[in-house]
Amino acid sequence: MVLSETILARLLQVFRREGIERYTEEELAQQVGVQKHDLEELFADKADMVRKVVAYDFKEQEKQDELLLQKAANPVEEIILLLQNGIQELKTVNPAYIADLQQHYPEVWQLCLERLGTYNYHLNLNVINKGILQGYFRKDINLQLVVKIILEQFNMLINPTIFPPERYELGEVFRSVYLYYVRGICTEQGGKLAEEYFSRNNI
Repeated sequence: MVLSETILARLLQVFRREGIERYTEEELAQQVGVQKHDLEELFADKADMVRKVVAYDFKEQEKQDELLLQKAANPVEEIILLLQNGIQELKTVNPAYIADLQQHYPEVWQLCLERLGTYNYHLNLNVINKGILQGYFRKDINLQLVVKIILEQFNMLINPTIFPPERYELGEVFRSVYLYYVRGICTEQGGKLAEEYFSRNNI
């Protein structure tokens, strides 16, 4: 039998590419190259499948974030990389996946929202706090409020009703929102690093 983690990874790829509701369980088994009974052994029902796939996605995101932070030279780069990576990830997701979660699996969608307020919040909080201690971010900022604003700006950025992709280039919106905001919470030293990073990476 194919390893359960491999099945979860393949299911995640299908969900992100096609949405959740496009296929029956039998069709999903074909899509990931296993028998239907293999899925039945792993998951109680489709809702259980979705819960476990999303939980797997959470763990993979955490691994990816850890690797990402290791690449950054300083906390200014860390915060920009986290935001940039989040947007790049979302660009690869079919909107049907999010819509299916919201409409058919509200409990799982609620877990996603809660994670934004816990894992993502604390990840960004720790990076900015480290940046304050190292002299890259200003000491007089309201740390909790700044992190909340950064996350809400992210939600705004990826909302197609606010920035329709046919009218706005996501990279330009990203630059317009985050270069100026991140620079605004930086010290002079941190602000220069932010500008250099955006310029160096053609953002």
